Amino acid sequence: MIELRTPAEIDEMRAAGTFVAGVLTELAAASAVGVNLLKLDAIAADLIRTAGAVSCYVDYHPSFGAMPFGKVLCTSVNDAALHGLPHDYRLRDGDVISLDFAASVGGWVADSAVTVIVGTPRDEDLRMIEVTERALAAGIAASRVGGRMGDVSAAIGAVCHEAGFSVNTDFGGHGVGHTMHGDPHVPNDGRPGRGFPLRAGLVFAIEPWLMQTTDRIFTDPDGWTLRSLDGSRAAHSEHTIAITDDGPVVLTAR
Repeated sequence: MIELRTPAEIDEMRAAGTFVAGVLTELAAASAVGVNLLKLDAIAADLIRTAGAVSCYVDYHPSFGAMPFGKVLCTSVNDAALHGLPHDYRLRDGDVISLDFAASVGGWVADSAVTVIVGTPRDEDLRMIEVTERALAAGIAASRVGGRMGDVSAAIGAVCHEAGFSVNTDFGGHGVGHTMHGDPHVPNDGRPGRGFPLRAGLVFAIEPWLMQTTDRIFTDPDGWTLRSLDGSRAAHSEHTIAITDDGPVVLTAR
């Protein structure tokens, strides 16, 4: 069911957005050569405890997950595109890591992701990350009262296709409220003028993600991590936004 939030409720959601944004900023700065993925998860867990927040991931067990996630942070490295389960791995020079984090503060959820390069960057990785960020910005700009969800999806897809990437639509954005995942679904490609009407009070996450040379994925033996089928690297950018009469508001702005 799609729910619309009042202006007062959107104001209440800002605390969750600010917290999630701050955690991702700290984690991105901590993602250095030699740092263990489990250390990054521990940093996020400590920040959750200190803030009195609640993890959206640790007990999360949807149909596509083999078991409850068990960690508070998704760490997707190199060919891992989404849902990377933190494990005993130390980051290496040139690694690409996507950090995806969601938490509840005061009963409201925010969800966001950022991709960073550890140490020495590769030009192709920088470009892929930049395309996901531009696609995210385009989706946010299209999130206006009077439009339709297809306008958002088409804006995201256009940026990706124009840059030469193919787009996987198995996973995309989603409604956000008292829980992490709700309606509506926000595909990363689509046709303008189609889908759910965009109204003031609609709150959802937009999350374009790309793989360099494929749009096909498979599930890692850990039961969670989604990897590119051909081993190519991936990037993921995400913000939680609210549609208002004055335009889109990025609740997780960093």
